Amino acid sequence: MEQQKEIKEPIKKEITISAVGDCTLGLDDDYGYQNSLPDVLEQNEHDYSYFFSGVKDVLGNDDLTIANLEGPFTTNEQKRDKKFTFKGDLDYPNILLVGSVEAVNLANNHTYDYGEKGYLDNLIALDEYNVPYFGYDNYLIEEIDDIKIGMAGVLGWTEEEAQKETKKAITYFKENNVDLIIMTYHWGIERKDKQNSIQENIARYAISEGADLVLGHHPHVLQGIEFYEGKYIVYSLGNFVFGGNKNPSDKDTMIFQITYSYENDILKDTSINIIPCSLSSVQDKNDYQPTILEGEEKERVLNKIFKSSTNLEYID
Repeated sequence: MEQQKEIKEPIKKEITISAVGDCTLGLDDDYGYQNSLPDVLEQNEHDYSYFFSGVKDVLGNDDLTIANLEGPFTTNEQKRDKKFTFKGDLDYPNILLVGSVEAVNLANNHTYDYGEKGYLDNLIALDEYNVPYFGYDNYLIEEIDDIKIGMAGVLGWTEEEAQKETKKAITYFKENNVDLIIMTYHWGIERKDKQNSIQENIARYAISEGADLVLGHHPHVLQGIEFYEGKYIVYSLGNFVFGGNKNPSDKDTMIFQITYSYENDILKDTSINIIPCSLSSVQDKNDYQPTILEGEEKERVLNKIFKSSTNLEYID
């Protein structure tokens, strides 16, 4: 009698990644201590969990949360001569750790606000609290459920330089057999809610070279999302836990979530979840506590994102 072959069920797995925008965990001391992020931390008896508490249920239940870290953790007093310079205390990586942020980008225009020493202090502080980072020539590879995820951060001021750095990073990831490549860019024009052609050209180049997801920041406001050649481009995630402004006029932000579904380690499906938020739990000031929006406010922010988006079919 012929023995029946056993049919093996496919091994299924899902990886959910969340992305949030600019996190300035400190202050510019030229603009006063009162009602600054460090002041609010002191008012809350140094409860580091305060800042991400409004979104912890989301970020704590994903597999990886990525943020843009704007400004170093340093004791250096020698700051650069520029309009805004940010820094936070050496114990502030705790905010990221308890907030369930698993990786931060450092390739931005505030990482070197306190010079090379500030930058090196920042790396030491992040290492001490086991907060992984990437940016410039630091490439990060994290393995989740046997899926290797590569992350790189690039300055996107000019197409030529950004494309050169993109090519270098993606080549590195391919040589290291990375399964998912995430490219993040600091680019665009501040306070513009529509991405420009430089952003679009860099992002599309990254996808054509092999990136699976493109994340953007710097404009401090939300911009559109593009679905391009089967991959997602998020042009600007806006601000998030943002110590750079005590009361920004535009408090709209979001958590962008993407879930990759695998069968037998082969990618079968990708889905996204856009979670509109306010960067403050109150209207009249910044209390540095991002809060998930509901109802009409949620719909307003979604519509704002869709207005600048391309090829985006999204079911809430």
